[in-house]
Amino acid sequence: MSNRKLVKALSITENEVSRISAELFIADGKKEELEKELEKYYVDSVKNFTADTIIKGKILNVVGDDVLVDIGYKSEGVVPKSDFTRFEEIEVNKEIEVFLESVEDESGVIVLSKQKADKIRGWERIITSNKEGDVIKGRVIRKIKGGLLVDVGVPVFLPASQVDVRRVEDIGEYLHQTVECKILKIDEKRMNIIVSRRRLLEEQRAEAKTKLLSEINEGDLRDGVVKNIADFGAFVDLGGIDGLLHITDISWGRVTHPTEVVKLEQQLKVKVLKVDRVTERIALGLKQLQPNPWERVVSKYTVNMRVKGKVVNLMPYGAFVELERGIEGLVHISEMSWTKRINHPSEVLQVGQEVEVAVLAIDTDKQELSLGLKQTEANPWDKVDEKYKADMKVKGKVRNTTSYGAFVELEEGIDGLLHINDMSWTRKVVHPNEVVKKGDVVDVMVLSVDREKKRIALGLKQMLDNPWNTTIPMRYEVGHAVSGKITKLVSFGAFVELEKDLEGLLHISKMEKDADPAGLTPGDIVEVKVVKLEAAEGKIGLSLSKIIEKAKPKEGAAAAQGPPPGAPPVANA
Repeated sequence: MSNRKLVKALSITENEVSRISAELFIADGKKEELEKELEKYYVDSVKNFTADTIIKGKILNVVGDDVLVDIGYKSEGVVPKSDFTRFEEIEVNKEIEVFLESVEDESGVIVLSKQKADKIRGWERIITSNKEGDVIKGRVIRKIKGGLLVDVGVPVFLPASQVDVRRVEDIGEYLHQTVECKILKIDEKRMNIIVSRRRLLEEQRAEAKTKLLSEINEGDLRDGVVKNIADFGAFVDLGGIDGLLHITDISWGRVTHPTEVVKLEQQLKVKVLKVDRVTERIALGLKQLQPNPWERVVSKYTVNMRVKGKVVNLMPYGAFVELERGIEGLVHISEMSWTKRINHPSEVLQVGQEVEVAVLAIDTDKQELSLGLKQTEANPWDKVDEKYKADMKVKGKVRNTTSYGAFVELEEGIDGLLHINDMSWTRKVVHPNEVVKKGDVVDVMVLSVDREKKRIALGLKQMLDNPWNTTIPMRYEVGHAVSGKITKLVSFGAFVELEKDLEGLLHISKMEKDADPAGLTPGDIVEVKVVKLEAAEGKIGLSLSKIIEKAKPKEGAAAAQGPPPGAPPVANA
């Protein structure tokens, strides 16, 4: 082998070859011995370059995305630039360790990997100094399927379920953060490590909880962090254990939902209200850090005082009005109007509305205020007896009817009752709708006024002269014979219509002997005699003289069934 060939193969200088030759006292006869020695030197050198081993090298240069490394072989090796975690680590003449993947690939290039060398060395350091159960610190470098990769010298796997004690919406938030974890499993064969941050936090919290429960007391002031929010309150981490900040202890004022006052991860100072070491439950308060506004209610508000407030809630039974932060009072539905019949507070008030109310009662023990809305206005019933007097003729609108009468609105909020008995002097009114309808405008007379009971009695028939005092006694004197039509049969006789809206009673005992009571039917025309006249009571008593004309059979057949079931008795029988 020539010197030049050896120089290229061994990557040594010709001076070194000369030096070796001189040491061997090279002579013409010893060339063969020299070549054998150089061949041995070459073989010893090459046998150190075995694939899948870690060797040392020196950075020579950077060409594009490749880093050229001198590993003492006949040609330089190539390391991908991406194998370096930080590009500032790439320095010419800097010595590094690389993994020899192949001595020469298809292109005749020595393939090296710094990444694999780092992983192997890191793995060796990890398993040498750590075991399962140890705590290890590292930097989150990547988010992968199912969890995170943490660099602890080598990439280790942190499952998403092991990131925190609470469910994490986006584990990507931990990227580039330094975290402490506990080693759950080491798989030496696969060079794989699984770690858990959650396990470490749980153990740390358990220790902190034990310590906290042993020293915390009611009345303590503690710093905490809001970790969870529910409709009924917020859970505050006190450093090892969560305490419940109930919605009723968040503020002296009205709070519809805890998020109106507190937010997740918010730092809070809270007061310990109750500690149950058996169940490990702690009740916290936030409003207790401020003075209770009810302590100065008596000095600030007095009965009959008028104040302004804002409607904050409506219930079927009333409205809650906030007078100031933490001070609310109830306006009962009965205290909303002097005159209107209110079915729901929303007919009068709306949430958010500014109103003026009167203080009706104060209960500091129950922390309750009774308020009135109508008390801020004049009560129209206070002067109703001055405005409406008996025998006064007034006009009104029928607002509603019932079985016993009709309510007539004289002015807004002031109704009078037109009783069924005061609708007609002579007509037997079964229901008010026979005379008046809802919405009718009627002229009526005031019969009486009761301011205390808030009642006004009205009369419709009183607008006319009472015929029982004038015309009826003259037309129907006792002994006079008159004719009429049978309108109704009853067990004690029959009613006879003498004229429109005027009837008399033909009692069974007053029928003539020659008359056949069983033959009477509604619609029959009869001759009767007036036997009794009671003008004060509006009654006329009759006796049967004879049947003038029988009702037609069809009409009689239908009417023979008598009064309909449940028909009311006649008042002036």
